[in-house]
Amino acid sequence: MPGPIFTIATCTLLEALRNRLAWVLGLLAIGTVALGGFLGQLALTESGALQAALLAALLRVCCVLLVAGFVATSVVRETGDKGQELLLALALPRAAYVLGKLAGFALVALLPALLFGAMALTLAPPAWCAAWALSLWCELCIVAAFALLCVLTFGQVLAALAATLAFYVLARAIGALQAMAQEAAALPRIAIDALSAVLPHLDQFTRGEWLVYGGAQVAPLLAQTAIYVTLLGAAALFDFYRKDL
Repeated sequence: MPGPIFTIATCTLLEALRNRLAWVLGLLAIGTVALGGFLGQLALTESGALQAALLAALLRVCCVLLVAGFVATSVVRETGDKGQELLLALALPRAAYVLGKLAGFALVALLPALLFGAMALTLAPPAWCAAWALSLWCELCIVAAFALLCVLTFGQVLAALAATLAFYVLARAIGALQAMAQEAAALPRIAIDALSAVLPHLDQFTRGEWLVYGGAQVAPLLAQTAIYVTLLGAAALFDFYRKDL
């Protein structure tokens, strides 16, 4: 089992590089540097803090869109090209295919986390940048796992992306929704609390102020990532095994 998982993960990473993902990340990095310089010229005071906070928020959203889009298009393209059926015809366990894809997408998510974490060194101390980059990778792993579940379930890029973005927005806003529901009626408050218990609290991940003031607590984020990636991977396995391919 470890051999096929490693092979599929490596092929997934190579596919991302051959699809010019590195070029996209490079262009995004250049645009970020240009935008950062522009923001620095506009700010009258604390220009470094303003650049760090705004660029961190922008890069976070761009990375999520990039990873979710790659996961959805990669699996759908492989299904359309009959590559998935070819792999399974070689007596490869379905679990190896799903786990290999999940590991490969985690490696793909590592690329923007390392790149933009290194870029953040120009704006913040190394320890703060390392915590921010690690949190970004954890967040992207959760998004990739959910996108994989959606694309295996729906089999369409648009449906998978829509579900993934809805999940991401809701997980990012769940803390604010809980705060607003404190003064609401009992039923909406209970519903939001139940939703909060199910969703990951992505509002606690990759916060821009970590690059300005520090204070990141990474251990709870690693625990959340391990739990949700495991659950989403198990759900993807269950859905993949019940399909008649």
